[in-house]
Amino acid sequence: MTFQTLDVAVDDGMATVTIDQPDTLNALSRQVMNDLDAWFAWAAAAPVVEGVLLTGAGPKSFVAGADIKQFKDMGPEEGKAFAERGQAVFSRIERFPKPVIAVVNGFALGGGSELALACHMRVASKNARFGQPEVNLGIIPGYGGTQRLPRIVGKGLATELVLTGEMISADRAYEIGLVNHVFEPEDLMEGARKLLRGILTKAPRALTLTLEALAASDLPVERGLQYEAALFGQACATEDFEEGVDAFLGRRQPEFKGR
Repeated sequence: MTFQTLDVAVDDGMATVTIDQPDTLNALSRQVMNDLDAWFAWAAAAPVVEGVLLTGAGPKSFVAGADIKQFKDMGPEEGKAFAERGQAVFSRIERFPKPVIAVVNGFALGGGSELALACHMRVASKNARFGQPEVNLGIIPGYGGTQRLPRIVGKGLATELVLTGEMISADRAYEIGLVNHVFEPEDLMEGARKLLRGILTKAPRALTLTLEALAASDLPVERGLQYEAALFGQACATEDFEEGVDAFLGRRQPEFKGR
C-alpha cells in the first residue's frame, strides 16, 4: 500500500511508519489523518506487521500539531466534527492489537502530543519537546489530550500542562512518566527498534490480550479484574501458552507461533 503523506517500511515484523511532511513539520492535515486511519485499519489484520514504530520525518518535528489553516472560519458544529474525526483516528491507534511505539524526534505539540499519547509507549530524543498549547489559540485539546494525558501523568500535572500551554523537555517528560525512554538523537531509532524487537519475542496473542487488558485499566477495579480474568482464560486456550509453559519447564527458549 502507498500513501500520500506516509513513508512505510516493514522489516522482520516491525513497521516503521513515518509521517513524511517535513515542510509543515509533519502537521496533521486532513490527508495525514486519512492516511493514518487507512494504514492502521489495514495493518491491524496484516500478518506481516507485528509491531509499529511511528515517527515524523526530519530532525525538527515528530508532529508539530494540527494544520492551523483548517481552523479558519470553523464554527461550533465544524469544530465538534473536527475533534470527533481526530478522536476516532487516534482511538484506532490506541486500540491497535499490536504494540505501537511513538518515536518522538522533535516537537510533539497539540495534536502531535495527542498522537503520541494514543500510542502504547513513547520514546524520545533529548531534543524532543512536548506540549498542549491549544489555550494560546483560544481552544482546548480536541484529539483526546484532556482524557489521555491525566491517565498517563496524573490529573494535577496534566492540568498544569494544559492550562499553561507550556512546552516541556524530553527529560521532564521522562520524569513525569510521559515517555518511557530518552535517547541521544543519533541513537533514537535504534533504541526504539531494540525496545520493540524485545517485545516481539513474546507470544503474539499474549501481547494482544495484554493490550486489551491495559486498555480497560480506566474501568472500576472490580470490572477491570473480571475483564482481566476473562482475557487470562482466553490466553490459556492458545498453543503459545502450552509452548511457553513447556519451554519454561524444559529450560529452553520458546518458539511462539501466534496461535
